[in-house]
Parts: sequence; C-alpha cells; structure tokens
Amino acid sequence: MPVKTLIAAIFLFGITSASAAQPAPLVEAEGTQLRVTLADGRVLHSPELIGATLLIATADGGAVRARLDALEADPDDKTGKVWLHSFSAQDKDGAWQPLCMPGPDKRQQGFPLAGRARADGSVAAAPSTELELVCTSGARGKCVRFGYHPWENARDGSPMLPLYNACMRMVRADYGGNDHPYTRNGMTIDIYDDLDVQKLDAGEAMPFEAGWSEQGAVCLAHPRVPENGSLADIASANPHLAGHLGPEACTEEKARALGAVLFNRSAASR
Repeated sequence: MPVKTLIAAIFLFGITSASAAQPAPLVEAEGTQLRVTLADGRVLHSPELIGATLLIATADGGAVRARLDALEADPDDKTGKVWLHSFSAQDKDGAWQPLCMPGPDKRQQGFPLAGRARADGSVAAAPSTELELVCTSGARGKCVRFGYHPWENARDGSPMLPLYNACMRMVRADYGGNDHPYTRNGMTIDIYDDLDVQKLDAGEAMPFEAGWSEQGAVCLAHPRVPENGSLADIASANPHLAGHLGPEACTEEKARALGAVLFNRSAASR
C-alpha cells in the first residue's frame, strides 16, 4: 500500500452515519491532529476520534478503510505538538493490519499533515483540508519529529516549510532535488541548522556531508552511500552541482554562502 494517502471521507461510527442525506463532515489537519467538523457544528479532534473508521483514497487511485486505534503524544517531541496515531487498514479478507511500516524505532505510527505533494518530492503549502496521512518511518514523518513543523513559522518569523523540505531532501539524500534518493535505511546522520531546531552533536566525529535548501543539496562533500552513487555519478546526473562537489568545494561555510538552510554530517558507508 502506498505510504501517501489522501483522506477522502470519514465515517464516525457511533457518532454519525454515512447517510446520503447527511452532509459529509469537514476533515482537516490541525498540526498533527485530525479536526472534524460535523453537520451539527460539533468539532472533534483526534483524541475524540479513536475508533473512527476513515475511507481514504490511496496514491494509486484505489481506496481503503482505515481505523484510528490509538493515540499518544510523541515522547521525543519537546514542543507537545506532535501526536502519534496508530492507524490500521482493512485488507481484502477483512483483517486489520497496521497502516504504516515500522521505522528504525519499530514504531508503526503516523499522523495527518496538510500539504500538497509535488512531483519532485517536495511539499507545497495547501489549505488544511488538503492533507495526507504520513508515517513516522518515512522522510515526511521523520522531519516533523525532528522539529521541522511545516504548518508553523520559525523563531525568526520565517515559514518553516522551506526547512521542512530541505530536511526531507537531506533524509533521502536527494542531492539533485528530483526525488532520486541516494541513501539507504539505517544510515547515521547528524543534522543541524542555524535556528537551533536541531543542533550539531559535539560528540559525533563524522565529516561534513552537505548543505541543503528546499531544492536539494547546494553542495556535496561526500556521498553518504558511495555504492548508490559516487561523486562522479552524482555530477553526471546533476550538472547544476558542477563546481560544488568534493570536500574542498563543500564546507559548512561555503554551503551557507550558497543558500543552505540545513546541514548534515555523516560517515560514508563502507
């Protein structure tokens, strides 16, 4: 099942019914919670929707029934704004299975997130009614949990969405900004930015990898997984990075001068 799923309708069994005569509830994303406005004016949020069954349209044009089974505050989130939803999906045999695949932390959770996915792998701002269910095992979910909340402004008043998009590029090692990842699961990376959403881990002695904007890497010191693409391979596939590849051409200072808003260090795989 595709990870990206768009909510098409919601049926709240025991609260309302899917009657043709009854207007469909208004479903929105409010941060990482669902917000549902019923025909009678009542407004319900995720804690009040546990047990609700949703009809969702999948990225491949199909549809599936999903159920909200549980909800918890993200224990790693210091802001109190990230809520982890346990969704299950009904398969063809009627059995319920977790909607999300497990991530490195073994969690199989996700949350709704407003935004419009672009073909290049980035996300555009969208009304709260345009939302997807994203899983914590994927780049979109990971970057929210890292603190890059695309619905908010950063502490300097600037929109957080460019940082969020840069984070997704970084997580996937999407150097060219064309939704072509060069990473693999299980790689260790150290992320940091100038707004201190994420800070450099002083205990990690990994070399500088790249500086990132929402369009991809602005420069690349070394590929994270060389067997997935050497510097020569990446240069050939991404001519716009010419002159900005290699440890001398890409330092934190040079990346910042090229417009990077996010930086990372990594140990190249062997």
